[in-house]
Amino acid sequence: MKGCRWLLLLGSLMVLPVQAESQAEGLQSGGNIVKVGLNYPKTGHYKEQGLEQMRGTLMALQEINASGGMLGHKVEVVSRNTSSRADKGVKNVEKMVLNDGVKMVFGGSSSAVAIASGKKAKELDVPYFGTLTYSNATTGVEGHTHMFRETYNAWMSAKVLSKHLNKEYAGKKFFYITADYTWGWSTEESFRIFTNTMDFAAHPGVKTPFPKSRISHFKAALAEARNSNADVLVMVLFGNDMVNAAKLAQKMGLKKKMAIVVPNLTLGMVRDAGPSVMEGIVGAVPWSWNVPYVYDYEQGKRFVEEFSRIYKSYPSSSAASAYSIMYQYKDAVERAGSFDTAKVIKALEGHSYTLLKDQQTWREFDHQNVQTVYAVRCRTLADVIKDRFNLDYFEIIDTLPGEEAVKTHDEWSDARKKANRSLTLD
Repeated sequence: MKGCRWLLLLGSLMVLPVQAESQAEGLQSGGNIVKVGLNYPKTGHYKEQGLEQMRGTLMALQEINASGGMLGHKVEVVSRNTSSRADKGVKNVEKMVLNDGVKMVFGGSSSAVAIASGKKAKELDVPYFGTLTYSNATTGVEGHTHMFRETYNAWMSAKVLSKHLNKEYAGKKFFYITADYTWGWSTEESFRIFTNTMDFAAHPGVKTPFPKSRISHFKAALAEARNSNADVLVMVLFGNDMVNAAKLAQKMGLKKKMAIVVPNLTLGMVRDAGPSVMEGIVGAVPWSWNVPYVYDYEQGKRFVEEFSRIYKSYPSSSAASAYSIMYQYKDAVERAGSFDTAKVIKALEGHSYTLLKDQQTWREFDHQNVQTVYAVRCRTLADVIKDRFNLDYFEIIDTLPGEEAVKTHDEWSDARKKANRSLTLD
């Protein structure tokens, strides 16, 4: 793979049977082989989240092949770069299925990419697993038989955060800065619902372009937030966009004027922004490296320790999602006794398991992964630097069981009705 980072990454994992974008990157394995496709952002606004997906994938790949592969087949990963663009994601899926022969595709750090790529996967009859795709639409109005979402969604993150915010800021003025695409729209909508800020005149906001955002867009948006005299600033931004906006907010003095909330956080994002910038900011995560230690989840601890040994860093939720998907696909094909897509889908639907935290379930009617969710506050610089990797960023301030966080069947059906979609996945 190109670049020192990728050479070091592959070197740290020794010899892995990986087939990447150019076909020449990666090593050929003898015997029966099954290929899976990683559709991820190697470049662009969400490239750090993409790197973590690759790391989690390669770690799972090494373990799975060391234990005999899947149904006696060695596993190879074909990876292609989306650059967080939906059109590239769709083309990638087509190439991976038709040219490379993958049996499953997973990945994505943009809901627009995941939704479009998942539709192409359905057309080609392979399952698609979303990693970082938080838009409610992914398993909601855009959901279908071949799409499975491993992570939580905007509804779930907003619901756990609202528990905290409604205690601290009930009746206060909110201002929203939102990425102008499907994830941003559904996150802001969910957040407004649960914080009772649906009055757009009382709680205004602005949209920022995606994926072609610039620093000037965030400066203008933050100036509007400052002039609004809001008590709470909700930045519905992700990846490098969030990092840039958070740094600007610090520089412009907004943290002294208002509380700042980032609905969806990752370890890579807060690391890139830095502890002095992120201190006190509140957000939500589906998983964090400290969750297994706080709640004593042994498999999660083992994952964190092995990942830390290999990469000299903690895994983010993005890495954990990719790692979990690899194992869940392996488990499904082995329970199905086949790589046949219809049989694998059937094996997944309604299946419950424990891996890196407490029990999770692939809900049958929408393929949403039902799981515990967490509200977190970013720690102080003094706390962060006490850690061996200087990465102890998240203090867990609240949790919500998956059954309480997720949309009910009636709520899901109502959304599908309004969008003139079938009330069953098709």
